[in-house]
Amino acid sequence: MAVPGHEAGHSHGSRRGYLTGFILSAILTAIPFWLVMAGLLSVQTTAIIVVVLAFVQIVVHTVFFLHVNTRSEGGWTLVALVFTAIIVLIVISGSLWIMYHLHGNMMPMAPPPVEAPVA
Repeated sequence: MAVPGHEAGHSHGSRRGYLTGFILSAILTAIPFWLVMAGLLSVQTTAIIVVVLAFVQIVVHTVFFLHVNTRSEGGWTLVALVFTAIIVLIVISGSLWIMYHLHGNMMPMAPPPVEAPVA
């Protein structure tokens, strides 16, 4: 008995696809780890490489493990992913904007109370 939208012969992934995704994920994890532990590059260069490889790993996980592409579910999974990315971008940028401008929106602090001299 098949669940609607999931025919009996429909496979979400193959062993080869999962193995490819696992190997790519392991490599994309090992490279930043090695770069940070070895300390071969400057801090800024290492940070940029780590962030770029993190985004590549997000794509690998999305394609090989979540099976999000233009063909699955008539493209609706890709639309949902884009919508989610937009919402996350709005939340992160709004949070950063609020934190950056937080000092300017604070009320000035009252001066500390002056103690009377003891006679």
